[in-house]
Amino acid sequence: MLANQKRRFQQTCCMAVCLFVVGCVYDFYQQRTEVVKAHVEAFNMYLKADRPEQAILENSQIEELASQVTESIKKRSQPPADNEMDREYVLLKTAIEAAVKNWLALGRHFTLTKKYDQARATYQRIITTYTGDNERIYRDRAARAMSDVDILSPPIDKTSGL
Repeated sequence: MLANQKRRFQQTCCMAVCLFVVGCVYDFYQQRTEVVKAHVEAFNMYLKADRPEQAILENSQIEELASQVTESIKKRSQPPADNEMDREYVLLKTAIEAAVKNWLALGRHFTLTKKYDQARATYQRIITTYTGDNERIYRDRAARAMSDVDILSPPIDKTSGL
């Protein structure tokens, strides 16, 4: 009887520890996702206030988080099982999408405020930075936007001397 109670106690404790660990893992990824959302909100606030320098700093924080997650994924000893969701990959995808969408918004902001050279540089940054297969759609959007900027303000040919 005492042995059964001891075994049940151990099983209950083991289950409690497992639930605690699962809860901590969930909270960690949820917390990081909330950090991305907070930086996106701050980015948009600064952009609306015409403070692109501050907006860029917020976006840099998102990119830094994405870099940290990338390193974490590279360092893990084995990938998650086929039936498990890869929370790190989901977080990475969320951070990358948020950052690249912010860059696109910044490019639009520069275009609307007639800062065409800055708009071109922003779109070029997207094209050169986000080179993954999953980011192709954003590179294509940036290339089209850069072409649109060229319509509004053709680039100056520095070699012609004009």
